[in-house]
Amino acid sequence: MKTSRRTFLKAGAMAAIGAAILPNTLLAGVAPKKRIVGLQLYSVRDDMGKDPVGTLTKLAKMGYVYVEHANYVNAKFYGYPAVEFKKILDGLGLKMVSGHTVMGKDHWDDAKKDFTDSWKRTIDDAAVLQQKYVVSPFMDESMRKTYDDFMRYMDVFNKCGTLCQKAGMKFGYHNHDFEFSQKLNGEKVFDLMMKSFDPTKVVVQLDIGNLYNGGAIALDVVKQFPGRFELIHAKDEIANTGKGEEKYISCVLGKGIVKAQEVIDLLVKTGGTTCMIIEQESYQDKTPVESVNEDLEVMKKWGY
Repeated sequence: MKTSRRTFLKAGAMAAIGAAILPNTLLAGVAPKKRIVGLQLYSVRDDMGKDPVGTLTKLAKMGYVYVEHANYVNAKFYGYPAVEFKKILDGLGLKMVSGHTVMGKDHWDDAKKDFTDSWKRTIDDAAVLQQKYVVSPFMDESMRKTYDDFMRYMDVFNKCGTLCQKAGMKFGYHNHDFEFSQKLNGEKVFDLMMKSFDPTKVVVQLDIGNLYNGGAIALDVVKQFPGRFELIHAKDEIANTGKGEEKYISCVLGKGIVKAQEVIDLLVKTGGTTCMIIEQESYQDKTPVESVNEDLEVMKKWGY
């Protein structure tokens, strides 16, 4: 049975509480920026769980250079301490550009007005991997019960941006669907986030697929917030004809309803996007490894 990303992240959050291409510039007078195309390793989660080194080797042979992790548990990445995992990546010519680790409310000590040692260790280990981004991919319901609760944690997120800056990285938040379906004080949670985050401290990793389950359309969101999405998840969606709570599930890029190429082109032109992370969570008639190989070839065909 497919484990949904939401279920996976909720479980991860509870566990935490318990324990390159140079395209022509698209804007006159703006110097070309290096475009990064990578893979969210959650796309091949079962393979990474069984054989992380073997799976990373396959990805490197496909042509992937950049990856984004989704497994930092007990101060280890896929079972390896940061220094050891960095050696594995280096040996394969891979770079950990970003990582997903849920920042929960228990990572902030309100009495001390400071982050807990465990969260500081998370940032330190991300720096060992030479990540560019530390991304929290979920916001627990307990952190957004009321408008006041939500705004208090928006301040904590901005503080984490400062913490990451000191380590030479950026802090980010990755959306799912509730950000577009839930409202606080009459405003969508996503709109409140965009107003509350200090863009010099916190980046928003826009997942162009997840938002469909929240009733949003990727093109509309990109047009609403030009220049705000330097980091994205490149994803496509199809209708879910099987079991599960989600109306839409992911598919190979270009085969769904997202208009992914049009969205990504617009993001590069007006959204400030420099880092595109492929993610596919369901695979239809293909294996995960086959799917992400096809995704990469599609991105190359699109000029990325």
